[in-house]
Amino acid sequence: MTTESHSTTALPLAPGDWVFDPLHSSVGFTIRHLGISKVRGRFNELTAELRVGDTLDTSSITATVALASIDTGNADRDAHVRAADLLDVAKRPTMGFRSTRIAGTGEEWTLEGDLTIGDVTRPITFDVDFGGVVDVPMDGSRHAGFDATGEFRRSDFGLDFAPGFLGDVIKVNLEVQFVEPR
Repeated sequence: MTTESHSTTALPLAPGDWVFDPLHSSVGFTIRHLGISKVRGRFNELTAELRVGDTLDTSSITATVALASIDTGNADRDAHVRAADLLDVAKRPTMGFRSTRIAGTGEEWTLEGDLTIGDVTRPITFDVDFGGVVDVPMDGSRHAGFDATGEFRRSDFGLDFAPGFLGDVIKVNLEVQFVEPR
């Protein structure tokens, strides 16, 4: 896509500030353990803002995850991961994302942006599947759904604890819904 067509392409959504639907949204992750299996988890506290402009260049998304809300299905492990010798949620309370570029058409999109953990910011790219827009009969609201996947190296953010036990690559999956502005 050329820069000119990128700046004039509109998203298939009504312009405005779409409202995040936390009841129908989640953020999950996987990380290798001992190089032989994966540990899966999620973060239970996620907020996001979607601003749809007249073009892709005037549209943006931000998201914030409370790192203390980590949930791997094991309370002891979660408490250890939150501790100062690992994730250190007192020092790094959130993981944030701010888009820098949105591109695509139809159901296939790419979302580029900056991921911040603690005081370190690095670029990240998400592949995004646009699930579409649907009218909810009960209240007349319109919901848009997205599935975004990406990955980053935890060592790039100074999270290089437990090498050999935990893999460096963390794969992230977001399932999010937004409600059209009224």
